[in-house]
Parts: sequence; structure tokens; C-alpha cells
Amino acid sequence: MSAPLRLGIAGLGTVGIGVVKIIQKHADLIAARSGRPVAITAVSARDRMKNRDADLSAYEWVDDPTQLAARDDVDVYIELVGGDEGIAKDSVERALKSGKDVVTANKALLARHGQELAELAEAEGRVLRFEAAVAGGIPVIKTMTESLAGNDLHRVMGVMNGTCNYILTRMESGGLPYEAVFEEARQLGYLEADPTLDVGGIDASHKLSILSSIAFGTRVDFDAVEIEGIERVSIDDIRRAADMGYRIKLLGVAQMTARGLEQRMSPCLVPADSPIGQLQGGTNMVVIEGDAVGQIVLRGAGAGEGPTASAVLSDIVELARGVRIPVFGQPAKGLKQAVPARTAVPAAYYMRLALLDKPGALAKVASVLGDAGISIHRMRQYDHEDGPAPVLIVTHKTTPDAIDHAIEMLPKTGVIAEDPVELRIEEV
Repeated sequence: MSAPLRLGIAGLGTVGIGVVKIIQKHADLIAARSGRPVAITAVSARDRMKNRDADLSAYEWVDDPTQLAARDDVDVYIELVGGDEGIAKDSVERALKSGKDVVTANKALLARHGQELAELAEAEGRVLRFEAAVAGGIPVIKTMTESLAGNDLHRVMGVMNGTCNYILTRMESGGLPYEAVFEEARQLGYLEADPTLDVGGIDASHKLSILSSIAFGTRVDFDAVEIEGIERVSIDDIRRAADMGYRIKLLGVAQMTARGLEQRMSPCLVPADSPIGQLQGGTNMVVIEGDAVGQIVLRGAGAGEGPTASAVLSDIVELARGVRIPVFGQPAKGLKQAVPARTAVPAAYYMRLALLDKPGALAKVASVLGDAGISIHRMRQYDHEDGPAPVLIVTHKTTPDAIDHAIEMLPKTGVIAEDPVELRIEEV
């Protein structure tokens, strides 16, 4: 059997320790499947004394990840530190310049610096792999770069943040307001240290920008993603959507249009009986549409020790087998700079209004919608004793510009008690 593939692991948090445990538990299986042993030679983390529930005594400890990245006894540098700047970026760059291949789970790093790192890796003749950076244990990167390499991809979409999906499904199942479930998620440790990375849609948008690059042969452009988080989704919206046969999901969608590349991350209504509509808890789902394959759906655990470490191991095994492909599926210098396009694809919309009890209130709303070129597909008014009347409207397909205009004009009618809420209804 060939010489071992030697690993240096930086970052011994949940995922890093998961990688260690898998290698220790399945060393013989990994060697048989790879054609050579895989061995950890050195590790690095901030706190050497922390109890990590794993035996690390056989590995040399290196305090500085950038030094670990350049060691002569390391063939592959595993970056699990996190963050889009500082030690993560510096150590990956040093590893590549030192002739090491790199495996990372760092979506923020790739979303911000993926192009320059891809060009560096390919200039140095090295490989940078990142299966664990998107959707945890779901093998979406390999599916797109390898299995679907013969397809012209039309659209990529999905639920790519398990915390947001947990919050939305828990609100529905428990009949609980957003604030209560947010606090529950925080107590359970589901939220990032900065919760806006999750609930603000930023984490999922990092992932979407990476998938867009692979799908459409473009340079990663995180700044072009239209981002809206789930903070304004209320329990009333979830209940009303359910009444009309929908569920609300934080949905990422990327598609190339004649106007340019559309990338959006926002709460959307999807049919409750669709695969995405049935997605519960912290599970992720990615839907890919290609000209040859049609639509495929990938579903699985989007985070956690085991699933994410499993994805890291898939990259390690690929390198051990000698598989070497460009970072984003085609040479980095050939990736196009896409023209960013604001979402313009027509869709139906859900609107929730609170109407004052005034004569002609509904007529004024209908007039505003008509002036904006929006036709009503369904409308429902709920019983009320005192205060504003809740009214739901589902429109026929219309443009985002038309909806924006209507939302701007509705408060000027004098019959709207609260800011209107509008959510796109996505066809899945």
C-alpha cells in the first residue's frame, strides 16, 4: 500500500473533533477505500488544555496554524478555524504556497476570497476542496462539479441554514412567536455567536454564492446576493400561509437570466406538499435543475459534528485517491464576472394587510393593486371584533417592481393600520 496521506488539522471544535473521531474509528475502512492510509500528524487549536472528548496524544501540537500549514510532515492542511479573514485566510494561503493541498469547511472565507484562493491554488498546482462548506453532510459540491458536469444548470435553490428552518418549523408546530423560538434556539446552542449570521440570512447567502459560482461558471460574488432574513416573519404569517396551503422557508435561489445573475436569499412561501415545504427541523435541502438531468433534490443534515466531518472526510479521501479538479469545477482564470441582476422573474406574492374599519377600504386596496398592474388570485378576510381587520391576498404572477410600488402606495390610502407584509411564492 502507498505511503500515508498526512494531515494537519487546524481547529478542534465540533467539526475538527468529528474528523479526528472518524479517522480513528474507520482508519482501515478509509485506507481500503482510498488505496492508502490517512494519518493525522499534527493539530492546532486555541486552547491546548480544553477537554475535547478525544485522544489527541498521538499528534504533535502546534500553537500557530500558519506554522502547521507549512510543516514538512503535512500533505493536506485541514482548515476548520472559521472566519473570512485573519488566521484562517493566512494559514490557507501559506499552505498553498508551501505545496500543500487544502480542505476547508469555511464558507465565509470562500464567499469572500474564493476567486483569489482558487487562482492561488491552481497557480501552485494544488487542490482546494470544500464539500463541508455548503449544506453539511449533503454532497452538493461533488454532485455539481462531478456528477452534473455534463449539464447546463438552470437554477439552484434550497434551504441552507438549519437554524432558520428549525425556528420556522418550531414556530408552526408550537404556535410560538418568533422571539420565543429564537431564545429557545439560543439556549439549545443552535445560533452562531453573532445570531444575525443565521437569522439574517448571511450564512446561507455565503453558501448560495459558492453554489452560483459552480453552477454558472462565474466568480464568487457574495456582495451581489439580495439578502433578507427571517426576523420579520410572524406567527400570524405562518398560520395564514398554512391556511392557504403554504409554508414559509428561508429560501436561496440562483439563476442566470438574460439580464444577468440573480442571487437572492429571502423568506418565501412554498407549497406545503412540496419537498421543500415538508422539510422539518434543522435539515437542509438543495434543488438543482439541469437541461439533461431535469430536477434533482438533495436532502440531509446541514450541520453537526458527524455530518460536517463526513463531508470533510469525503474531500480527504478524494485527495488520497489522487482526484484533482479545479476549485470551482473549471479553471479559476476562466470564470466570468457575472453581471448582477436584481430579481425580476415574475412570481405570485402573499400579502398580509391590517385594514382599518372604514367604508371602501378593500376597494382602495384593490385600486392600488390594479394601478400597479397586479391582479388578485385569492383574498381572505379574517373575523375580528375590535381593531384592524386581517386581510390576506395571494396575487397572480407579477414583478418585484410592481409589488414594491404597491407596498409603497398602500399606506397612502389611509386604510392601512400596519406596514404591509409581502412574501414571494416560489415554484418548487
